[in-house]
Parts: sequence; C-alpha cells; structure tokens
Amino acid sequence: MFLPTTRQELNRLGWDQPDIILVTGDSYIDSPFIGTAVIGKLLSRDGYRVGIIAQPDIHSDQDICRLGEPRLFWGVSGGSIDSMIANYTSLKKRRKSDDYTPGGINNRRPDRAAIAYTNLIKRYFKSAKPIVLGGIEASLRRIAHYDFWDNRVRASILFDAKADYLLFGMAETAVVQIADALKNGTDVRGIRGLCYIAGERDDVQKRAGYLELPSYETVKMDNHALIDMFHTFYQNNDPLTAKGLYQKHGNRYLMHNPPALSLTQDELDAIYALDFERAQHPYYERQGKVRALETINFSIPTHYGCYGECNFCAITVHEGRTVQWRSAESILTEARKLTTYPDFTGYIMDIGGPTANMYGFECEEKINRGHCRERRCLYPKVCPALKPDHRHQLELLRKIRRIEGVKKVFIASGIRHDLLLSDKQHGEHYLQEVVEHHVSGQMKVAPEHTENVVLRTMGKPGTASLLQFKSLFDQMTTKAGRKQFLTYYLIAAHPGCTDDDMRSLKRFTSQKLKINPQQVQIFIPAPSTYSGLMYYTGMDPFTKEPIFVEKDPHGKERQKAIIIEKNS
Repeated sequence: MFLPTTRQELNRLGWDQPDIILVTGDSYIDSPFIGTAVIGKLLSRDGYRVGIIAQPDIHSDQDICRLGEPRLFWGVSGGSIDSMIANYTSLKKRRKSDDYTPGGINNRRPDRAAIAYTNLIKRYFKSAKPIVLGGIEASLRRIAHYDFWDNRVRASILFDAKADYLLFGMAETAVVQIADALKNGTDVRGIRGLCYIAGERDDVQKRAGYLELPSYETVKMDNHALIDMFHTFYQNNDPLTAKGLYQKHGNRYLMHNPPALSLTQDELDAIYALDFERAQHPYYERQGKVRALETINFSIPTHYGCYGECNFCAITVHEGRTVQWRSAESILTEARKLTTYPDFTGYIMDIGGPTANMYGFECEEKINRGHCRERRCLYPKVCPALKPDHRHQLELLRKIRRIEGVKKVFIASGIRHDLLLSDKQHGEHYLQEVVEHHVSGQMKVAPEHTENVVLRTMGKPGTASLLQFKSLFDQMTTKAGRKQFLTYYLIAAHPGCTDDDMRSLKRFTSQKLKINPQQVQIFIPAPSTYSGLMYYTGMDPFTKEPIFVEKDPHGKERQKAIIIEKNS
C-alpha cells in the first residue's frame, strides 16, 4: 500500500490529519532502496499516520499545503542524493537529468533542498510543528563542513535551515523514538542519532562527557582547526565508542548525540519485510516515469555500511563503518516475492549493498568493542582480524538461483577485489560462481587509480591485487566460454593527482589492463569526507603536509582527457 500523498487519499483513509508528513527531494518511489519510503513504512507500522509530499514546488503553496499540517512533526529530506551533487557536475555545470524525478528532467529538485523545503514549510505554516531533517544531505552536513559549490566552510545545516532537529545515519530507530517522544510530550534531546541546538552553555554542560569541537567561527578561518575538528568528528561515529559532541555557532551550540546503536539482524529483517509497492506513486507516475526504478525495481538490498573507508566516499559517514546484513531467509523471501510481480521477467538486476562482497562477515572485535581508531579494515591492506568469508553470499546466491521463476541473478553493486583475494578459503570459489552465473556481460571494479601517491590520498590499495584479480577473472571467463569483461571505475583530479599521474594511469590501463577507459569521473569533493577536506585545505589531513590539488576546471578536464583519449 502506498502512503497517502493527496487530500483524496486522506479522505479515503478517514484521516482528518496526518501525524507526520515527510517531504522529499525525490519522487515518491515506494521501494526498500528509498530512505523516505522506508522511514514512512516504519512509522506507519508503529501506528502513525504518515503522508508524503514529494518534490513540492517551492514557489507556491499548492504542494506543501495539500495535506495540511501534521499533528506531530515534518520530516524533511533532500532525497537519495545530496541535492547539490544531484544538481551539478564536478565542473559545477547544471545536470540535465535526474533519475529520481518523473520524466527524468532535472527540474524539480531545488538546490540545498533540505533548506529550501524547511523555508517553504515555515512560509505557509507560521506556527509550524517541529521540523526534523534527515537523509544523506542532513547526515553529511550535520556539523560545520566544507561546501564545494560555495567554496567555503558552511555552518551545520541545522542552523542554515533553521530546523528544530536533525537525525543522522539511517535513522530507523531514532525516527520512531522521536515520534514517540513528541506524541507523549517527553524530551527528545537524549535520543541517539539526534542533533539539536542548545541556546546556553548551561544546557551544554548538562551533557557530561561530550567533546567540544572547534567553533564554526574558528574552523571557517583556520584550516588546521578544521582538520582537527573533522578527525574528532570522524572518530566519534561508532555506536559503541562514540562520545557526544558539541560545536559553538555564534552564541548557540550544535549538540550532536552519539550515533544510534546498530540494528539486530531481526530488526533489519523486519524492515525489509514491510510491504513495498516497488513502484512510483500513481500521482507522480502520471507526470512521467523515473529511471531509478529500472535498476532498483527488481534488485535486492542485502546489507548496508562499508568498512572500505575510501577517503572520497560519503557512505562511511552516513551508513557507518560496521556492515549490517540481513538473514539469508529474509533475502530469499524477498526473492520469492519478486517472482509474483506481473512484470517480473525472471531477472534480479542486483543483489548486494555498497560493495556486494561485504555480505555476511565482520570483524568480531569491531562488533563487540567498536572500530579501531588507529587503523582501517582494508587500508593499506586487509586487516587479518577481519577474516573475510565469502561462503555466506556464495550459499545465498546458489539458493536464489534455485527459486522457481528466477532465471538470472546479477551482481551489479561491484566487488572489492582485494577483499576477495584475502579470503584464501572461499574467495576464488566465490569468483568462479560469479563469473559463471552472475555477470551481465561486465563486472564492476573500482581501483580508482594506479599511482601510489594518489592511491594513498584516496585510501585505496595498490595495483598488485587488481592485476591478480584480473588474471583470475580472465582465466575463469575463458574457461567458462563467456563473453564478459571487467569495467574499471577511475577518478581524475583527486587531491594529490597531477597530469603526470594521469599519464602513468593511462600507460597502466593500456599496457596492463588492455583497455581505453571510458568510466572516468572528475572528482567531486563531497561534504564531510577526507578527500573534500584535502581539496579545500590543500593538505594531507593525516600529516598536514601540503599536497597538489587541481582546482582549475580546465585542468580537471585535461586530466580526464589524458586517460580517455585514445592517442594520449
């Protein structure tokens, strides 16, 4: 069942007023891959009346007012992607298309959508109920942060939007807790995974043990303080070890509670057992189809979180460094359900998460005690304490293939090749299975670069594991008689990368990989990432030594051209 998005739907349900209205920068796609749909269904499961307003026109009251005012709160999200990344390329050119907008034309998502929607609500509801920010845009911008599009350090989005609260991370637990607290009239400020604004230092001192971050006014003027702030922020994102944080903005304070505790597997399974339509709401479908459904409609999410910790990637800050996975039975139940849909043709387009082969194992020490502060799971090499084990996904894939009505299961999420090779017992068996049954002509891997100086700033492994993986893949593909190949994702103009590094990358791809790359993107400094910090400060944040950063748009285009031009 779709959640209501029109007054007519409210009337049919007999609702005079929703308890909660969720406002999103995406169209309303009722799918387990879409955060707003998941949050809405969770709240609905717990007895709350939830309405959704998708991509409201910010220049009128026509959309934002059609469900009236909620009884408890507004939930505001920029959508599945930070709105500035959704709207602009790495060269700050306006994107023409949007996979989450009906018709595919990028004309419905405003810049800084969470701020725009909060202002829209306040414009038409003068005594507005609390406004709660959530989603990836809020997560990445919850503290003072470098913003590429303004090329400056911006305040926490909670201050810029003038919202009441902010939920960071996946927020499945926190959003229900805040709904319960607002319904019962109790204090929300102790909820894990919540940020709020305190007006007085006395309020701050009540939170014993919270760590003070350098103030917004300090970090926007002092790059060293900005780096120190980010280290403290980053190291306090683990639910088991994190302390609360606070940061002064003017004469007020951002209060940042510790993250929400990880879900149990039963709790995670219960989320994906919710009844999703796996379709765009008819109200928006009449405006045009959304391209996102082409890839997510018949795909299955198996886990989230990532211990890869690539410096340019925002997943770690939003989803966490601890991988959480569903039970095999939960996934199999979903696969069986897919076969009952009239338009299912037998092909499951993807089964995975941020990285497909992180399913089913984690470091026991991290699960019990929290992440290590002085080392990473995969960089500079795979930590022996992780003990990768591909057996669980291998068994899962075999069981899914045996389901009646399933013709083919693809792995489109990409595979971490160094992780696979470090599993000496099951890694090659897993790759063999994938090569024979789960490749749709091409398999994605993401080395990003090949030069050590650049790989170090990215937090990525060297080329030895890539070449070993390619050799195995090619051998297995030939033996299986398949026409399939590897697709390599590469990044140009990452901090630390020069034109000479790109020429070396070009030689490597030509001579070692035997390709002329096309999957090359120019680096985008996402908020709250180490690479974004490098881009702004021109320093390696781990040594505070200067590094080269290509900031000229023509220089960025030149770096990309070096790798994609056939005769470079």
